[in-house]
Amino acid sequence: MAECSASIGRQIGVLVDRGGNVSHVIVGDAKGIFIPELSDYPLGRRVLRGLRLIHTHLKDEKVSQDDITDLSLLRLDALITIMMKDGQPRSISMAHLGASDSKNYELLGPYPFHTIDSVFGGFDALVSMVEEALRARRGGIDVSDTRERAILVSVSTGPRHEQEDSMEELKELARSSNVVVLDTVLQRPKQINPKYLMGEGKLKELIINAMNKGATLLIFDQDLNPSQMKAISDVTELKVIDRTQLILDIFARRAHSRDGKVQVELAQLKYRLPRLTGKGTAMSRLMGGIGGRGPGEMKLEVDRRRVRERIAMLERELKVLSRARQQRKQRRVKKGIPIISIIGYTNAGKSTLLNNLTNSNTFVEDKMFATLDTTSRRLRFPREREVIITDTVGFIRDLPRDLLAAFKATLEELEDADLLIHLVDISNPRFEQHMRSVDKILSELGLSNKPTLLVFNKEDLIDSEEAEAICERYNGISISALKPNTFYRLLDAIERVLWPVDRAVDEREYREAYTVYQQGH
Repeated sequence: MAECSASIGRQIGVLVDRGGNVSHVIVGDAKGIFIPELSDYPLGRRVLRGLRLIHTHLKDEKVSQDDITDLSLLRLDALITIMMKDGQPRSISMAHLGASDSKNYELLGPYPFHTIDSVFGGFDALVSMVEEALRARRGGIDVSDTRERAILVSVSTGPRHEQEDSMEELKELARSSNVVVLDTVLQRPKQINPKYLMGEGKLKELIINAMNKGATLLIFDQDLNPSQMKAISDVTELKVIDRTQLILDIFARRAHSRDGKVQVELAQLKYRLPRLTGKGTAMSRLMGGIGGRGPGEMKLEVDRRRVRERIAMLERELKVLSRARQQRKQRRVKKGIPIISIIGYTNAGKSTLLNNLTNSNTFVEDKMFATLDTTSRRLRFPREREVIITDTVGFIRDLPRDLLAAFKATLEELEDADLLIHLVDISNPRFEQHMRSVDKILSELGLSNKPTLLVFNKEDLIDSEEAEAICERYNGISISALKPNTFYRLLDAIERVLWPVDRAVDEREYREAYTVYQQGH
């Protein structure tokens, strides 16, 4: 290697697997080498890749920070450097990842070149020791646990409290998607890097930290445009997603009705279409440049055309489903039964309220977006009146536009409601922000002028005096969706809106009537 390197004036490197087989021979320039994509040696959940890099330094240069970064990012078994002088190998060094918490890497040498056999005789034992130590630093990952392990990342120049609140919400979203959160990273640069969001050096630090912790996924709180997604993915083999993708994943898991499945798939395809690139298994075998462009571009265009065709088909199916909803709505209108829709931030307790109001068993879970499919039930009142009450998909701030567009057909049902119940989790410290987010979405849907009751849920989780003060400040009422004996205020308020002429009883009388009604139902 040294002789060849000296004769051509370029650095030379070889990648060798643990069986002693040379997988790659790399010819660089006088200053360095470029390590190719190692798709045939995927890292997966392993702590080391199973490859060592041996390469030459032409001018007796020591191991550089770039070398250490490659070692850390690529998770190589070791990086061995042959330092040359006047065309001859002079000394040799070896770097490997740190086996202790205090060091990210360890550097052995330089040693005289002629001592190579005695210095590196126990190489296999050293690699095994490093591998075990790195595995122990990860905290003993359970290999049977197939859940994704994520680092959550937020890069923002906005107010810090907003960034922290958004990160807390991202944690809840990750939990709802069955992701194990290993760590959170908050970056506050002076200005956003248009290519990586953060600086390239900070990004590499983040990736190395993620690998040290055994992460399989990076989740960015900010939406990444297609070029940012590609640039970050090019630096690491870890999966990279953003907030929108995480929400789409949750929706894909929770959609059960045909309506829900079509709407979610449509949103996913519209999100992915601009992010389709030529990088991938099907494309990696095709050389670029002269003689290689045609097949690559053709494959990419075929993929894009298929996605567009699928989007067109789903949009047609949505129109058919929308017509069916219109027919059901017309039947309800003919019967003259008022329609009430429960709206609110995700995980506010809408499904629990519907269940306990109507004695039904809609799916309920303490996770975000537990309900995606619209559910309608009949609700009887103490005075033998009836309404149709509907549970809707939860809202969230910065709801992805593609998702809002896909669910617009479902949310259009809110236009037909005679009354909206805006349910708010009063126990959530960010409930005011949640209220603003819901109001913003209602405004975007043109529903700001719809009759709305503001109802604070989970009153049992905070002090009663505090709940009373909040209700007075916002002109709302408070209930606990888990305790039907608190519903009398809500039902009384609904009757006052829907049948104002007939309202002649005070709250005490209504409470008594509601108690009798409960006993009979």
